[in-house]
Amino acid sequence: MAVLDTDLDHIFPSSVLPPFWAKLVVGLVAIVCFARSYDGDFVFDDSEAIVNNKDLQAETPLGDLWHHDFWGSRLSSNTSHKSYRPLTVLTFRINYYLSGGFHPVGFHVVNILLHGGISVLMVDVFSVLFGGLQYTSKGRRLHLAPRASLLAALLFAVHPVHTECVAGVVGRADLLCALFFLLSFLGYCKAFRESNKEGTYSSTFWVLLSIFLGAVAMLCKEQGITVLGLNAVFDILVIGKFNVLEIVQKVLHKDKSLESLSMLRNGGLLFRMTLLTSGGAGMLYVRWRIMGTGPPAFTEVDNPASFADSMLVRAINYNYYYSLNAWLLLCPWWLCFDWSMGCIPLIKSVSDWRVIALAALWFCLIGLICQALCSEDGHKRRILTLGLGFLVIPFLPASNLFFRVGFVVAERVLYLPSVGYCVLLTFGFGALSKHTKKKKLIAAVVLGILLINMLRCVVRSGQWRSEEQLFRSALSVCPLNAKVHYNIGKNLADKGNQTAAIRYYREAVRLNPKYVHAMNNLGNILKERNELQEAEELLSLAVRIQPDFAAAWMNLGIVQNSLKRFEAAEQSYRMAIKHRRKYPDCYYNLGRLYADLNRHVDALNAWRNATVLKPEHSLAWNNMIILLDNTGNLAQAEAVGREALELIPNDHSLMFSLANVLGKSQKYKESEALFLKAIKANPNAASYHGNLGRCILSSAMKSPRSNWQ
Repeated sequence: MAVLDTDLDHIFPSSVLPPFWAKLVVGLVAIVCFARSYDGDFVFDDSEAIVNNKDLQAETPLGDLWHHDFWGSRLSSNTSHKSYRPLTVLTFRINYYLSGGFHPVGFHVVNILLHGGISVLMVDVFSVLFGGLQYTSKGRRLHLAPRASLLAALLFAVHPVHTECVAGVVGRADLLCALFFLLSFLGYCKAFRESNKEGTYSSTFWVLLSIFLGAVAMLCKEQGITVLGLNAVFDILVIGKFNVLEIVQKVLHKDKSLESLSMLRNGGLLFRMTLLTSGGAGMLYVRWRIMGTGPPAFTEVDNPASFADSMLVRAINYNYYYSLNAWLLLCPWWLCFDWSMGCIPLIKSVSDWRVIALAALWFCLIGLICQALCSEDGHKRRILTLGLGFLVIPFLPASNLFFRVGFVVAERVLYLPSVGYCVLLTFGFGALSKHTKKKKLIAAVVLGILLINMLRCVVRSGQWRSEEQLFRSALSVCPLNAKVHYNIGKNLADKGNQTAAIRYYREAVRLNPKYVHAMNNLGNILKERNELQEAEELLSLAVRIQPDFAAAWMNLGIVQNSLKRFEAAEQSYRMAIKHRRKYPDCYYNLGRLYADLNRHVDALNAWRNATVLKPEHSLAWNNMIILLDNTGNLAQAEAVGREALELIPNDHSLMFSLANVLGKSQKYKESEALFLKAIKANPNAASYHGNLGRCILSSAMKSPRSNWQ
């Protein structure tokens, strides 16, 4: 039994310590914490990664998943986010197939079960971290720290910072990555199950399997590759028992025995390090080749510190971000779906009081590192080393140290680092229990933390059930975040509450005067309310700030068309198409402009382009039929109508337009049949019934009617 486990005896009685029951309790607690989110909507990033992602649908070949990013864009595109997670997208596609469409319940249930499974797996992981690797003669690992591993697993299972990963469907990338990350670590541990005659622990199979599982983790999310670094640290410092304090002392005393360190003569260790290094280098090379055009381009609003001119300012702010992440692990009460756009103002001087947070963070880290590397207690060294390893190594891809990331703080990236936090916290409880007589008080504190965190998980899961609750919950945490106000405004606009939406969009623009998406959406609402002058000013400002903003150019063209400024409108449409060549909606609006100017050929060409780019664009098809009908080209109108209905067979507006054309061509029976189909699809359309009556009357009189509507 480990020393730490003995210190925790007053918290967990021995009756609940068998591994099976420990895992059952942890799994159930993990599921209960987040069960409230099971019937939630698709929220925030779910819309782009799932609902609007064509890679989930059967029409997209499975092979395309390996050439597209997480959001469904081609990796070779300059606009790609470069987030390569094909295995995660594959699970979304399976979810879509099994649920028969975009029904969020199935997606949420999988996430909740994944977190439950990972929490169960954490019992084994923490057993290794706290109890070490000791095996029976039959090769079964001994659970030497059941109390410590149970406490740490419960702390992990109920941590509120995990809500984004579990309740947000796109968080599955982090869950799957964590699952294979932990399997890779446990697989690597199995490499030391048996020893050879020389006493060198090795098993090439398990090392290679661990590398493979690390690659799978990376295909779920990029963070997965860091497991190779963690395995190396585990091998060198724990298995190899590399004692930094001993090495430093020998260096200072010029001890000749330094040359004969057992670690340096350990062929098995060097071989394993070679395998890990080669595997990691190969994975990085393949990943870089797949990215195609290099790293993604982020904007200043995504990560303002990374755009600071001064290296000192960048370093201070990066470290402040680290301290905020640490605080979210320590006190996960203030949680927000997005921390960008003014949520965390830049520190521009060392006189800023927030620098205290940096000092506190590094004071704690340096103290822990010194204890982890230099303590004479081997048990303590192992726990602190692995705790810090799990805390720091998986966080490195989000640290801005190697490349710029597209966020300031993101709760989802703390899913794996929270493992290290739980190790350190459990070790801290054990140390307190050892040095105090108030053991019941410590037990009460531990129980209180678990219950409070469970309650926070339940509350936070409820906030993630709908976008309205999620966005509004962020107002109290980040009132200066322009994106929060933008998202609330967008949600209100989608529900038809334009007056309230305008208020939030204006606040978003006030907080971030360069927020072009807020300007575009606000301009659209003002356009619909016929406030055309202000709409034009906003949209013009948006395209001046971001000249390649195609949607703003198109909307500006619509406003200018309404203002009868036809030349300017045409130029705006052309600019939109220049910056987004495959833009069917813009071609449609350009066709409407040409129709207003009686440039019928140009209008037909524009609408034809729209239907080529988007064959299901019913408005473009309908306008072509109506224009050809109105200009007396009934045969051509009929051909276009039939072509459109082959592509969109259930569109009642196309049925109605084609029925009109057939009636004018004296094909009354076919016309009548189409009118009846259109009425069946849309029985409340008065014009459908009226024109059906005219069709029947014309058929009876055997003479064409010219007054079709």
